[in-house]
Formats: sequence, structure tokens, C-alpha cells
Amino acid sequence: MKTVTNIWNHPKTSAAGLLIAIVTVAGVLSQQGITLGTAGTGTVLTLVSGLASALLGLLARDPGDGSSSTGSTAKLGAWAMIALLLPLPFTAGCSAASVAQNIVNWTPALQGAVATVNSTAALLDPVDAPIFIAATVGFDAASNLLVAQAKAYLANPTASVLAQLQAAVVAFQQQVNASLLSAARITNANSQQHVLNALNAVGTVVSAILALVQSVSSKAAVAQMAADSTIKLAAVRPYLREDKAAEMVAVHYGEPVEMARMQVAQAEMSAVQAGF
Repeated sequence: MKTVTNIWNHPKTSAAGLLIAIVTVAGVLSQQGITLGTAGTGTVLTLVSGLASALLGLLARDPGDGSSSTGSTAKLGAWAMIALLLPLPFTAGCSAASVAQNIVNWTPALQGAVATVNSTAALLDPVDAPIFIAATVGFDAASNLLVAQAKAYLANPTASVLAQLQAAVVAFQQQVNASLLSAARITNANSQQHVLNALNAVGTVVSAILALVQSVSSKAAVAQMAADSTIKLAAVRPYLREDKAAEMVAVHYGEPVEMARMQVAQAEMSAVQAGF
């Protein structure tokens, strides 16, 4: 009876706990390869976990009424932070096949972002354009290789093909990181804004693909990928636009931006912990 009373007296607290439980259970089941069927381009578990995460974020931001205590608000904020640490659809693949398809689904966005990079030089100050062109000269070849490797992995998700995909995504990630560092040499404010917008779009897609590849790679393979990443995330963090990344992820997956922010944060945290 006391349990029922507590639920009645603290509805938001109880709802937050239930949502966390749903996300946790969904994450465990996904890691075991249990999907409960498909829903659109994803799985039922992905849909349930995503909705629960989004509702938890909304609940944590709910100011409530005048009777809400500071303690309750703090608890909800803490639970929202816990949600960042739980498995989310963006980085938790159910199988090699589903992750391969997810990677391929990102390739049109990658090609579009690289096309934007190619047209950005015309928008820059004449002094800045050569710097940007030199920094991004290999983007076309890198994106074409990554797209080809992604499609090859979808057709044949074996360890040998995965190794080639791992090498391709890390190589492109390093090119993007190097180009972001070159943005420091561009002093014109308008030019730098155009440069960062274009590079962050490419970087968002490459980071998404890297997170997906990481989710189906062995610990030894991830360690090798991280070792090959000489320009670390910490070095380029000042040039990252996480709000833009969340917007791209939200549009790609057809989900709330608030949820996408959590997914981007989790992917970044996972990459840092792995040594990228």
C-alpha cells in the first residue's frame, strides 16, 4: 500500500524511474540481439527505447507547479544525466547486418555534406579560400572510399570487410580533424563560419559512422582504430558545433532534437573513452 501511496504522491519521480527501466531493459535486450520485430527502418526495441529517452528528457525539463521542491528537480536532472549513460539507438546496433544498413543509410548525407564542402570555397575571403581547399583536397576520395566500403560491408558483413571499413572511417575522421584544426588559420569571421558549418556537417556523418562501426568491432580492433587516430577529439573540440550535429541526427532518424543531443553526447563520450 505504501508503494501505491508513493507513486500517487510523486508521479513525476515514479514516471522517470519507469522510463529509465524501459530504456535499460531495451538496451540489454538489444545487446543480446532481441529486437521484437521491425518498426519502419528500425526495430520495435529501438522505437520503444527512443520514445522512452525522449519522454525522460521532456519530463526532466518540466518545471512543474509551484509545489515542486528543489530536491525533486535535482533528482529529475540527475536521472536525465543517467539516461545519457544508457545504450541508445544511435550507437547500439542489434546485429552486423542492421548496423551495416544503418551505415549505408548515412552515405547520402555524407555525399551531400562533401558536395557542400566543395562549393564552400567560393563563399570565402580570397585569402582564406586556398587554406580551406588545401585542407579538404582529399575529401572526395575519402568519402567515395567510405561509401564503397560501407556498401561492401552491407553485402558481405565479414571480419575482413569490416577491417577495411574500420580503416576507411578512421582515415576520413583524421582528415576531418586535421581540416578543423586548419580553421584556426582563418581569421575572417564570415569565412570561418562557412568553413566550420561545412566541416561540421561532414564530421557529424563521419562520427555517426564511426560510432556504428565501433559498435560491431572487437575491443582489440577499437583499440587499434583509436591508436591510428593521432588527432584526438579533445584537440578539435573548440571547433565542434554539437547543436548542428544534433539537428542533423534528429532529421536523419526522424526524432526529437532533445533525444538526438543525448545520442550525440553518448557517441562522443564513447569515442573519448575508447581513445579517439
